[in-house]
Amino acid sequence: MNASHGPASSSSWESAPLAALEHGVPFADRHIGPDARGLARMLETVGVGSLEELADRAMPTSIRTDPADWSDDPTGAAPPPPATEAQVLEELRGLAARNTVLEPMLGLGYHGTITPPVIRRNVLEDPAWYTAYTPYQPEISQGRLEALLNFQTMVCDLTGLDVAGASMLDESTAAAEAMLLLRRADKTKSSRFLVDADTLPQTIAVLHTRAEALGIEIRVVDVTTDLPHDDFFGLLLAAPGASGALRDHRAVVEAAHERGAAVVVACDLLAAAMVTPPGEIGADVAVGSTQRFGVPLGFGGPHAGFLAVRQGLARQLPGRLVGTSVDADGDPAHRLALQTREQHIRRDKATSNICTAQVLLAVIASMYGVHHGASGLRTIARRTHRMAAVLTAGMVKGGVEVVHREFFDTVLLRVPGGAAGAVAACRGEGILVREVDADHVGVSCSEQTTREHLRALWRALGAGEMDIEDLDAATDDALPAALTRTSSYLTHPVFHRHRSETALLRYLRELSDKDVALDRSMIPLGSCTMKLNATAEMEPITYPGFAGLHPFAPESDAPGMLTVIHDLEDWLVHLTGYHAVSLQPNAGSQGELAGLLAIRAYHRSRGDLQRDVCVIPSSAHGTNAASAISAGMRVKVVRTTDRGDVDREHLDEVIAEAGDALAAIMITYPSTHGVYEPHVRKVCAAVHDAGGQVYVDGANLNALVGLARPGRFGADVSHLNLHKTFCIPHGGGGPGVGPVGVAEHLAPFLPNHPAQPSAGPDTGVGPVAGAPWGSASILPISWAYVRLMGVDGLRRATLTAVAAANYVATRLADHFPTLYTGPDDFVAHECILDLRPLTKSSGITVDDVAKRLADYGFHAPTMSFPVAGTLMVEPTESEDLDEIDRFCDAMIAIHGEVARVESGEWPADDNPLVHAPFTARSVLGGSWDHAYSREEAAFPAGGRPTKIWPPVRRIDAAHGDRHLVCSCPPLEELAES
Repeated sequence: MNASHGPASSSSWESAPLAALEHGVPFADRHIGPDARGLARMLETVGVGSLEELADRAMPTSIRTDPADWSDDPTGAAPPPPATEAQVLEELRGLAARNTVLEPMLGLGYHGTITPPVIRRNVLEDPAWYTAYTPYQPEISQGRLEALLNFQTMVCDLTGLDVAGASMLDESTAAAEAMLLLRRADKTKSSRFLVDADTLPQTIAVLHTRAEALGIEIRVVDVTTDLPHDDFFGLLLAAPGASGALRDHRAVVEAAHERGAAVVVACDLLAAAMVTPPGEIGADVAVGSTQRFGVPLGFGGPHAGFLAVRQGLARQLPGRLVGTSVDADGDPAHRLALQTREQHIRRDKATSNICTAQVLLAVIASMYGVHHGASGLRTIARRTHRMAAVLTAGMVKGGVEVVHREFFDTVLLRVPGGAAGAVAACRGEGILVREVDADHVGVSCSEQTTREHLRALWRALGAGEMDIEDLDAATDDALPAALTRTSSYLTHPVFHRHRSETALLRYLRELSDKDVALDRSMIPLGSCTMKLNATAEMEPITYPGFAGLHPFAPESDAPGMLTVIHDLEDWLVHLTGYHAVSLQPNAGSQGELAGLLAIRAYHRSRGDLQRDVCVIPSSAHGTNAASAISAGMRVKVVRTTDRGDVDREHLDEVIAEAGDALAAIMITYPSTHGVYEPHVRKVCAAVHDAGGQVYVDGANLNALVGLARPGRFGADVSHLNLHKTFCIPHGGGGPGVGPVGVAEHLAPFLPNHPAQPSAGPDTGVGPVAGAPWGSASILPISWAYVRLMGVDGLRRATLTAVAAANYVATRLADHFPTLYTGPDDFVAHECILDLRPLTKSSGITVDDVAKRLADYGFHAPTMSFPVAGTLMVEPTESEDLDEIDRFCDAMIAIHGEVARVESGEWPADDNPLVHAPFTARSVLGGSWDHAYSREEAAFPAGGRPTKIWPPVRRIDAAHGDRHLVCSCPPLEELAES
């Protein structure tokens, strides 16, 4: 028990005024782990008398914002004083109630869906799933890795292709990534990409945004006529199209292949249960969204996009890919495969800048597939199609012209000059439909569509009353025979075993029990900020008023949602010191891209077309370099000093060499070395003097909020990570939100969106996400966090995070020295522990220590970043002193284990570190001929009642990459391999 907690003394029962009692314990005291006594002990250990003294000694005064400036904001953008959880939930219920949620039959890639309650309660609302991190430690991530393997299998089966990634950010960005994938694999050397004119308009817009910076020419074409005679490296086809039309694309695919081009098909995954899948018509790549597999609309997201490829393109895939390998005992085990493609390793040579994807939503979609199985999905697809077919028959009978007679779920109606009136009439019936143009209306059916919806649509559009039974009996399906699917899918046993709720409930528990998430122990990952995701912050995302909104609904339908959005924009402006913020980027990687595109557009608006050099420190996050390449820039690396700062002499050389080609510098602050660089203002000034812009990566904003504003110490642009600093959970690898904040001169170049003019400036760079406000439905999480904490609470959280990191560094100093510190030997909110001396003396590696921590019940800190052979530890403000001490004790105990290897007591090849982690089976069964005991292997921390048993031994990564298995094979095949 923490010594700072104990029974109330008699002096605690002093009288107090009602005003001091009615609000209870401030939320900040719930969010921040250490209480007053624990914090006092931490500060004493660090050698300071208060949090303010710590701030004065750790952070340069040159970047600090005067505390009075935080509460005095003439613009009115400052967050209001903190509220209680009950008050915040009541406010958000009121905002959700202000929204008008109509039956969403507008389509355009977003559909009504029914989230099975067992999945909503036991995945979406379960912290065992939503508080997990990206599965970089696979031995304690087997549950979500299996769920993602199910996702990949489901996507491969339904698209008819060979390999699928573990989710994309949304359908539109998946299409853009597919375009770039084909360009990397291209042998034609063409720079032209053709796009089917019937593609979703938001996808076409995102393609234009991404292509423009890279010199790719987008040509939108009518594929029902001949393909252009000019060369092209790729073609995107829509099946079905935005209009709903189903077309047989086989001849077009064949013609493209004959020209040496590859083909992407944007498909509807539910339609693929009935319609010939992309792989069977010869497509090389398929993209789309799994939103209608149980994921609420949420005003546009988050939803898991997908990208699947034919054999031969797997090594070009962007983002995460789950594969199956074997562990130290030869048993099957899952891991992230082919990681050398990714930004954290290949940096500017990566296949994509994507880091966070949409894992939590991919898990929901995969469990939707597990829950329904092939027969259930087929029934939902057939029912959806029959609704559309009967709707069409009624319209034809009632004299309304139907444009296409072959479709899956979307009907295009011709209403000459009457589209606006038709849309209004449908609204009167409680239904949202699409105004295509003045003469056409689109109506999309879904899993939610009922007979009453059909009757309401007939009334609204003047078709009159119809007998549904008679129409159904007299109406054929609207699928052409040539496009009717005959192949099987979802044949793996996982899609048949768990059809009852009891079975699925237990399967979900079985999987979550295999993982370590924040509900089980501290996750001290440096640069990841694994802080509390409070229940009160999470609850509102399922409010129907937020969850049921279509992203292209009229803004008049969403006043409550837009209030959340605009409040959060204002509060982030206040906290960062920037002029404007866009919430559209649906991941940090996309925020980086948006910021760099704004810089590029700014230079071009001034006629500086030659400015394309982005300077990046050697210690930067891998996404920085990958994002710069995605924005059409060239990367030049600047060295860092032995203290971890940007080498200013080398920076001067790099700037001089770049000359008038200098576009920007990207730095992280505090630096990725875990320190507040004292000369950051001088770095900014040097770049500005040379005509460049300063991008400050907001990954480490948890060390700045309430203390310093990037926009006030020299930065022109930053992206923030709401899934770090502002409490959106990581979800096992997504969702995330990566807002971009900019100075006034860059504000005209923020992202915008063709469907919602108010989503950005007219002069913007175009959309970087499919939805106008990105992953809007999770913005209430960050809104609630700021509203609960207030500015003072946010400042206190930052100071506590800095105190926790310095406490860890101090406690471990005699065992694992901290590699970088600031001028007064303090760190910021994280510290880098140097294991290289131990590795040199013992042979024990950072990987061995990371795996051994699992036996102590901890997820490892960040390994070998930014320096190989180190661990980066970020305890955050949310962990109490007991848990921080438990982690420090584990690290000290591991140091003692290394000493036994150094002394020769344990052989270098037979000790608990090189064999870690240990499963229950490995220590409980069979003979034991090791130099250490079973107890030393399995219970290094003693008999802790919450002992975490990793489900697998250490995984053979090389085997998994040599024998790539990225979908669910029969277990017998794995055993044979």
